[in-house]
Amino acid sequence: MSIDQIKEVVRRFNIEVIQEGNLNSFQELMASDFINHSAPPNQPNGPESMWNTFQNVLRPALSNLTVTILDQVAEGDKVTTRKTITGVHTGVLLGVAATGRPVTIEVIDIVRVRDGRYSEHWGINTLPTVLAQLKQGSA
Repeated sequence: MSIDQIKEVVRRFNIEVIQEGNLNSFQELMASDFINHSAPPNQPNGPESMWNTFQNVLRPALSNLTVTILDQVAEGDKVTTRKTITGVHTGVLLGVAATGRPVTIEVIDIVRVRDGRYSEHWGINTLPTVLAQLKQGSA
């Protein structure tokens, strides 16, 4: 695949899966042997770890969830993306009751794309900071 094609796979995942919650796109874009290197310790790190994060943690907690890709750099079979995930905190987010406040989670992730599918993921994000701010009422 070309650099532009692997970047498009990642763009589609961010919009169709994270933002829109499209299960068909998730199944199309996720390798069955996918490994999430950023999964919490002692938690699943296969495809279900990604679906769970977006469908069962973020989407129910954040209305108007939007993914904005700020930068993408690709080399070989890896794409690095700097993005924001925004929404309004209208549901429970990892134990924090809804505050009605706007939320912005900053993310940098690296995805290995193999045969047009996510095969590996590494990432860092500001979710712990966002949660601390929501708990303090200053998000």
